Amino acid sequence: MTNQIESHNLKYSPALADFVEHEVLPGLDISADHFWSSLSKIFYAFKDENQALLDLRQSLQAQIDHWHKANKNFSFDEYKAFLKSIDYLVDEGPDFSITTSKVDAEIATIAGPQLVVPVMNARFALNAANARWGSLYDALYGTDMIDEEDGAERTGPYNPIRGDKVIAFAKQFLDQYFPLVDGSYTDVVGFSIKENGLFIELSSGQSTSLDNPGQFVGYNGTTDLPSCVLLKNNNLHIEIQIDKNHPVGSTDPAGIKDVFLESAITTIQDCEDSVAAVDAEDKIQVYRNWLGLMKGDLTETFLKAGKEVTRTLNPDRKYLNVDGKELSLPGRSTMLVRNVGHLMTNPAILDNHGNEIPEGIMDAVFTICIAKHDLVNNSKYSNSRTGSVYIVKPKMHGPDEVSFACRIFSAVEEAFNLEPQTVKIGIMDEERRTTVNLKECIRAADNRVIFINTGFLDRTGDEIHTSMEAGPVVPKAAMKQQAWINSYEDWNVDVGLKCGLQGKAQIGKGMWPMPDEMLEMYKIKIGHPQSGANCAWVPSPTAATLHAMHYHEILVSDQQTELKKRSHASLDDILSIPLLKDQTDLSQKVIQEELDNNSQGILGYVVRWVDQGVGCSKVPDINNIGLMEDRATCRISSQHIANWLHHEIVSENQVLASMKKMASVVDQQNAQDPEYIPMSPGYDGDAFKAALALALEGRTQPSGYTEPILHAQRLIFKEK
Repeated sequence: MTNQIESHNLKYSPALADFVEHEVLPGLDISADHFWSSLSKIFYAFKDENQALLDLRQSLQAQIDHWHKANKNFSFDEYKAFLKSIDYLVDEGPDFSITTSKVDAEIATIAGPQLVVPVMNARFALNAANARWGSLYDALYGTDMIDEEDGAERTGPYNPIRGDKVIAFAKQFLDQYFPLVDGSYTDVVGFSIKENGLFIELSSGQSTSLDNPGQFVGYNGTTDLPSCVLLKNNNLHIEIQIDKNHPVGSTDPAGIKDVFLESAITTIQDCEDSVAAVDAEDKIQVYRNWLGLMKGDLTETFLKAGKEVTRTLNPDRKYLNVDGKELSLPGRSTMLVRNVGHLMTNPAILDNHGNEIPEGIMDAVFTICIAKHDLVNNSKYSNSRTGSVYIVKPKMHGPDEVSFACRIFSAVEEAFNLEPQTVKIGIMDEERRTTVNLKECIRAADNRVIFINTGFLDRTGDEIHTSMEAGPVVPKAAMKQQAWINSYEDWNVDVGLKCGLQGKAQIGKGMWPMPDEMLEMYKIKIGHPQSGANCAWVPSPTAATLHAMHYHEILVSDQQTELKKRSHASLDDILSIPLLKDQTDLSQKVIQEELDNNSQGILGYVVRWVDQGVGCSKVPDINNIGLMEDRATCRISSQHIANWLHHEIVSENQVLASMKKMASVVDQQNAQDPEYIPMSPGYDGDAFKAALALALEGRTQPSGYTEPILHAQRLIFKEK
């Protein structure tokens, strides 16, 4: 950086200083001098411990590597005893229940879909925040949830044949979860509110009502001709929208034009895996969008179907309740913000020796300070009605790192005059040392924790890296059949319930990666509420609306109560290493297909990350199926190649040949993108270099993370 400002033993760009003074701080009781002095104090107080924790990661990994090299044939008991001897497995303390308080209902008691979105992209951030409510008709019509048989194609203008199938599906949904005493919603010709109840007229002339009258909670319009009927099931609301002058409503006997579902109950605004923020310029954009969300004034103007559209945050939704009094419901998801983990540093701020400061410390100070605008009502909208700030913290290894994060939050609270425990923490269970010590990780944050989850991709990447010297691992497709992964998913729920998260915090499950395969998602993702998860990640607002139907089917709190009765998942299964039992089972064809699949996935993601600064996007896989890719998917693919390369299942020449072949495939897949920079035939661009390095140098990367290589190459590209 040039023309740096130097104050409080820190160096930073004038642009960052200007952003803080003129955008972040107005409206807060914090001066620019106090902000920077506080950041400096917190950095210098925690920097050595931050480094010590990273050094401990490396030390433990070195000891595990050495042990596997010396014990090629080992018993499980010997392995487990070794992990305990080096404190990789810590002693488990007595049972306890978390004491987190002032948690919003969207996190504590309402089960539903959760979006994760790059906060760096204002349009995506707004779409996600506004995805609290979604049209079921639109979600069905525009996806493969409705078949295209018998003339019900999606192409072209509105297709009434397809529309009829959508309406039939929606009315079946209403019949199933909001049943009538008599008849079906297909027979309804009118709604009215009388004597504090909902009355429904059928085509037969008969009047009926809801089988459960308590499901009716409000309406809009008049009692004789309501324009909206508000119903509630399993803590989730739906709107039956009525307008006989609407193109769809005019064809419906009851005038129903749409059914809106409460959908994305919470949204994680992400500063980490789904963004490519490598310098001060990028971080300002990240923080500026978070600021706009917390102040309620974020806008984004863009072209859609040739027309200019300006997107803003949705207002709350107003109704009349059964007594005719005003009822208000949130119009937006409750937002959490995911900070960067403990590993990475960022050149946006340097210390007095010119070293980059840890990005996780920087994120904590900035995102909490910005969130204070919500706490002091500097916005026309409220995010947390209980006065909390929700930070999701990724990639922590064990309870000491959780404790470290909590103490940073305490320091920021003190610096900015916030009540103790205002800042809550979401613990991402995506590293092996956190999984096996999850109870103690939760204990380390027992008065702050509001979220735990599982993340298969990052967790698999760490699984491979931790046991790199144990032997070659199974192909990626076989990972989900391994003992460790199934126990890991159950273990997370079992430990969370045992630690008292029920009714106080979220227990989450990971992402559905195929945004175009909604019917398959609908068939499979019911497994998440069945597993006891009261939130699960979805790739889009549309997916949130479709997944919301699962939470009408299952009341997760009841499911959790039942799951408490089952046997606790096995730690021994979690510690079983997914090693390939017999290399001769792999034909050269299978090996090449696995290598090509991994190479294509890495290249398809990395080329957008390095060349375009896109941290998360729908990337076509080797079969041209669009997959949501972020650094977690890249981590597992690069670690898998690194493992097979290390154990000589593939050679370095094979990896290079596969990368070149797949670079041409990725070039063809992106041929219609005018901003795309082809990797072939030169194979000498920054993106190709980064992708190849992730595979060839994957074994030596800290914990197998992709960030160091990606950030370095993105910075080189930006400098050009």
